[in-house]
Amino acid sequence: MTATPLSIRPFAVHVPDADLDDLHERLARTRFAPAAPDDSWEYGTPQSYLRDMVARWTTFDWRAVEDRLNAYPGFVTEIDDQPLHFLHVRSAHADATPLLLAHTYPGSVLDFLGMIDALVDPTAHGGRPQDAFHVVVPSMPGFGFSTPLVGAGWTMARVARIYDTLMRGLGYDAYGVHGSDGGAMVGRELAILDPDGFRGAHVLQLFSFPTGAPGEMDGFGPQEYAALAHMQWFQSVGAYNTMNASRPQTVAAGLADSPVATLAYHELFESFGNGTSLVTADQVLAQASLYWLTNTYATAARYHYAEQRSGAEPVVSTGRIGVAVFKDDFQTIRSLAERDNARIEHWTEHPRGGHYAALEVPQDVVDDLRVFFA
Repeated sequence: MTATPLSIRPFAVHVPDADLDDLHERLARTRFAPAAPDDSWEYGTPQSYLRDMVARWTTFDWRAVEDRLNAYPGFVTEIDDQPLHFLHVRSAHADATPLLLAHTYPGSVLDFLGMIDALVDPTAHGGRPQDAFHVVVPSMPGFGFSTPLVGAGWTMARVARIYDTLMRGLGYDAYGVHGSDGGAMVGRELAILDPDGFRGAHVLQLFSFPTGAPGEMDGFGPQEYAALAHMQWFQSVGAYNTMNASRPQTVAAGLADSPVATLAYHELFESFGNGTSLVTADQVLAQASLYWLTNTYATAARYHYAEQRSGAEPVVSTGRIGVAVFKDDFQTIRSLAERDNARIEHWTEHPRGGHYAALEVPQDVVDDLRVFFA
């Protein structure tokens, strides 16, 4: 496949002081909604949680987040007229495996800051030279610094094609991908494309669901029925899916005007695992700050809208896939996943960690990547 020449420019993150001052002024003027009965997560983000997090946010050190980001080489380019921001960290091991890390929703490139060093320099982090990766971490179009979002119709399949162009343009004629949630969907789309030199997609979820076909649940045991129960529970609390997929610009009006609305809408970091999340308060505040300071929730939310209207027919993936299932995450049901994905060559189940495993247990994710891409 012929690489598309890219015009690449260095990029460092530095938010103007005025934007941080504005954030703090808005936080100081927060008007909280009346607490729901018991002020629990049953109704959504509790008032008590928000009051505590707003207090933390007033002293949160965003400049330290910038320093962490800028510790790695950052760049911007344009692909099909779409601005694309990415980190690109090459290993000292010349024969390292090129690896693209595709972030989640409502995550960002911040998802992977705890993994990059171990991937790039394995001998300093419990690995072998042959475990080394050259790492590329894009901000998905419309997220973070990959803005403005150009046009409509941004599906995960379209992002997958953009990412393949990026990797070719960086000189990698063979590479792999890792992702969770939206990033896992992008990874599967790359496995469907299965471009020349594709080393495989390592994902934390394969979103395969029962279709009602006769016999598809034959042989299900307690593990599979527990996974179905988790799906049903998440559907009962996943109203953001419906809102983003139907009225993304409506909810965006509030998220663009109120940092506390942005923080509350980040409830997935706390609530996805139904009380089991290992994501820290500072990690949540870093993500909410990035969305707020870049004013990108509106364009991030549009992916649900585009996916629902894509008209794409279900396709069986024939590319190489590895799955790592974490204890408190969406539980991929293997028989259904194998129905939809013909080359699942790696499957592990982990006793700790949840939907944001890259933030919660980064070394466990690194170890699994080393095995899959060995």
